[in-house]
Amino acid sequence: AVSCSNEVTYYKGAPEKLIEHCTTALGDGIQTFTDSDKIRLLESIKEMTTKSMRCIALAQSNEELIENELPNNMTLLGIIGVVDPVREEVPNAVAMAHKAGIQVIEITGDCLETAKAVAEECGIYMSGDLAITNDDFEAMSDDEVKSIIPKLRVISRCSPNTKLRLVTLAQEIGKSVAMTGDGVNDAPALKNADIGIAMGKNGTDVAKNAADMVLTDDNFVTIVEAVKQGRNIFDNIKKAVHFLIATNIGEIVTIFLGLLLGLKSPLLAIQLLWINLVTDSLPAIALGLEKPEADIMNKKPRDNKKGIFADGLWQKIIAEGIMLGALTLVAFSLGNYLYGIEVARTMAFVSLGLLELIHSFNIKSDESIFKVGLFENKYLMGAFILGAILQVVVVVIPSVAEIFKLVPLTQTQWLYTFGISILPLIIIELQKMFDKTDSKFENKGILVKRASV
Repeated sequence: AVSCSNEVTYYKGAPEKLIEHCTTALGDGIQTFTDSDKIRLLESIKEMTTKSMRCIALAQSNEELIENELPNNMTLLGIIGVVDPVREEVPNAVAMAHKAGIQVIEITGDCLETAKAVAEECGIYMSGDLAITNDDFEAMSDDEVKSIIPKLRVISRCSPNTKLRLVTLAQEIGKSVAMTGDGVNDAPALKNADIGIAMGKNGTDVAKNAADMVLTDDNFVTIVEAVKQGRNIFDNIKKAVHFLIATNIGEIVTIFLGLLLGLKSPLLAIQLLWINLVTDSLPAIALGLEKPEADIMNKKPRDNKKGIFADGLWQKIIAEGIMLGALTLVAFSLGNYLYGIEVARTMAFVSLGLLELIHSFNIKSDESIFKVGLFENKYLMGAFILGAILQVVVVVIPSVAEIFKLVPLTQTQWLYTFGISILPLIIIELQKMFDKTDSKFENKGILVKRASV
């Protein structure tokens, strides 16, 4: 930066740049500034930078100002060391980002020593990681940069072109990139990143307009929390879709398989409409309100090229739908064999509704329901209780039962129905237990694909 006052021009900037253009220094008057003086001063500056100080040199010159050039006989006025302490919560947020498979890279205008010291304090830079200057980065070919990106943690004295180039090359090797910035010169990188994140307090309007997201508190911790909430939203959408399709397949299997087996229709149209309205909708809404799972930030990033049904979800949905339909037909066949068609349809109606309500707890998590807990989602518990009550009320109130073509059930018939309805919980719990056992024998040497921030 430059400031002019009458015939004197004042400069401030990187110490290593200004010092080499100074021939005198301010002490007890103006004194000669020798090469040995410069070496001693640079050593002192290095000590300051290793303590996370950002150092700025101040100089003046009586020569005429020439654009983009520094005069060679400036007078050094002094060095300012500024401490910008790391927020207490940042190291924990960085550690959480690392657990989530997110690679954090510090891109800064500070000198390399200061940048490394700050990165070490935050937990970004550790032994074996790579910290380079902007000049080093610019001297590398694209292929060289791509090869170092997995270990890259710090780029000092960074230029706007470096930010954009880093984003582009990281994307070319298949990484999802989020870039933070606040200045006008950050706009190209923010625009080209998969997620551009602008600072809301200190950011320029240009940066905000180029970004996809604006941080109102300019806090890195908020970015990590946003990742957590984003993962939770995706998981909840996935759970709701999983539940709705599986239960609808169960209903289709009940009717279609019943016809194939030569049975009378297990359920009437009005009964199916009631089940879709009550036992499908309420749990699906509740699953969409699930809190983040305890290990949500310990999972590797999802490949953004994969769809919502990737990694075997379709097969799981179909298998669960067949299970629900088959169990409903068991209830229908048992009732039809022992008591007649009207009781059979009533048992199938109650069973299918309760089967779906109970199955919603299976979809809460890939972990055992007894490990993650039954009661932490009050909305799902409410949906289950309300759905179960409505399902029973339709049967026990004669005037309502008549509308739905249902008949009262005896105590034994209720026991048969409840016994069949609880089976999905047992079946899925066993499946989860076997899946967990199998996973212990899998090869753990997996390369985690990280996103760069």
